[in-house]
Amino acid sequence: MAGLLANDTEQIDRRTSRSICDAVGERLQQSLQPEPRLPTHLEYLLNELKKRDLDSH
Repeated sequence: MAGLLANDTEQIDRRTSRSICDAVGERLQQSLQPEPRLPTHLEYLLNELKKRDLDSH
């Protein structure tokens, strides 16, 4: 089967290639959006835990 795929070399035009790249790029941006920040109070508590952990070593 790999031999069949290797011999099947259909070319796509520049416009189709650009459309595919744009669509993949959009999907990646949606998938890789930064995670929302924690509420301020939780962020403070996590920082306190890290600080105490460092102080205990």
